[in-house]
Amino acid sequence: MALESNPRPALARLRKGFDPAWGVVGLGDPLMKTIGAALPGLRPFPALSGPGCSVPSTQAALWVFLRGEERGEVFDRCESIRALLGDAFVLEEGTDVFVYAGGRDLTGYEDGTENPQGDEAVAAALVASGTGMAGSSYVAVQRWVHDLEHFRGHPQAEQDDIIGRRRADNEEFDEAPASAHVKRAAQESFEPEAFMLRRSMPWAGAQERGLVFVAFGADLDRYERVLRRMAGLEDGITDALFTFSRPI
Repeated sequence: MALESNPRPALARLRKGFDPAWGVVGLGDPLMKTIGAALPGLRPFPALSGPGCSVPSTQAALWVFLRGEERGEVFDRCESIRALLGDAFVLEEGTDVFVYAGGRDLTGYEDGTENPQGDEAVAAALVASGTGMAGSSYVAVQRWVHDLEHFRGHPQAEQDDIIGRRRADNEEFDEAPASAHVKRAAQESFEPEAFMLRRSMPWAGAQERGLVFVAFGADLDRYERVLRRMAGLEDGITDALFTFSRPI
């Protein structure tokens, strides 16, 4: 948000002018505090530090996820958002994402394999009840930078061990190490279960590339529990994902 600005008029314009077919709008904790509103369970995500890894807290006031059939369409929608928000908000970061190899991460592995489907996806991603809350969602967004050269330097079997799936057939295998990503982040292994609806997509710039992790959930607790385990804060075992990727 711009310093000393009143975001309410801009938010009113955004609410009136935003077409849901464009994508999703997320309201962050700083914005809600500024306008004196409170949402149960909404909070800044804490910075985490575990064995050999760190996860920064990158909290924003407003988040907009835009979609389109081609780049020009996304650009036009972005310009419309800028016009609606005016000077009340300052764009701090914009990331172009894309579909890679039919829905794979830049490592070549399929992403989102364990996403819930149908009614289970609705239950995992959407808030079921509450005044003004039913049908909404809590979203976790984190940009990761991959060191693909380092990852590709491993033999294929070691790459599979890092992910916990075979790239050739996308199958999990029991002999994968405890640090394998799919074992660290297995949503069904938490109590209560930590299912989310993931919509992560790759990004690439001139110098860096990686994945924008996006997950919709009925609360933020499930995302925090998964990430704490990945960071080794549950049992001291750090997700092997951190050997070649880092959140920024």
